[in-house]
Amino acid sequence: MRLLVIEDNRDILANLADYLGMKGYVVDCAADGLTGLHLAATQHYDLLVLDVMLPGLDGFSLCERLRGGERRNVPVIMLTARDALDDRLQGFRTGADDYLTKPFALPELAARIEAVLKRSQGGARHELRVGDLSYDLDTLEVRRAGQVLHPGPIGLKLLAELMRRSPAVVRREVLEEALWGDSPPDSDALRSHIHALRQQIDKPFESALLHTVHGIGYRLAER
Repeated sequence: MRLLVIEDNRDILANLADYLGMKGYVVDCAADGLTGLHLAATQHYDLLVLDVMLPGLDGFSLCERLRGGERRNVPVIMLTARDALDDRLQGFRTGADDYLTKPFALPELAARIEAVLKRSQGGARHELRVGDLSYDLDTLEVRRAGQVLHPGPIGLKLLAELMRRSPAVVRREVLEEALWGDSPPDSDALRSHIHALRQQIDKPFESALLHTVHGIGYRLAER
């Protein structure tokens, strides 16, 4: 998933980019409204995190222009230090999907992003696809190039996390949390499960989809 964060406070922008990157999103940044509008209008993003008070072009005007153009359907979460009802209503009138008042907790923003993305996709995705690899979330059937694969329960959890965030790099700690919560086993456990998953989805085929990013984590993508 690719996000655009438009925020003129450099410290907040850096914190958001780092945190959302750790969550597995690919994050682009803009520090003013005109740059943000240009990126949003010329690139594909799954969601925008948009501050209201911006130099050059404010967030309300930016959102309104997006809604009147080719990017009318991109989800938008607005950030603002103004919590008056009229300001929130103006945000929704200009096309925001959600509205978060500063200061806010980063986990709350992440939860709202996930919720808005699910709504924009018409609910949870029932099939994940990366290249010729597919994973049906209803039947738990995994196929590559038409061949049925059997990754096992932990392999399925890993695969879902990697496919949902493809082509982004997913950090080791994110995968460990998805598998074991706050009590991960020793450091070799994840590596062992990644190896087993790779044997299933890559070894029988000509091209690899599961790539190691040394010292950081793993990504599932066509090169």
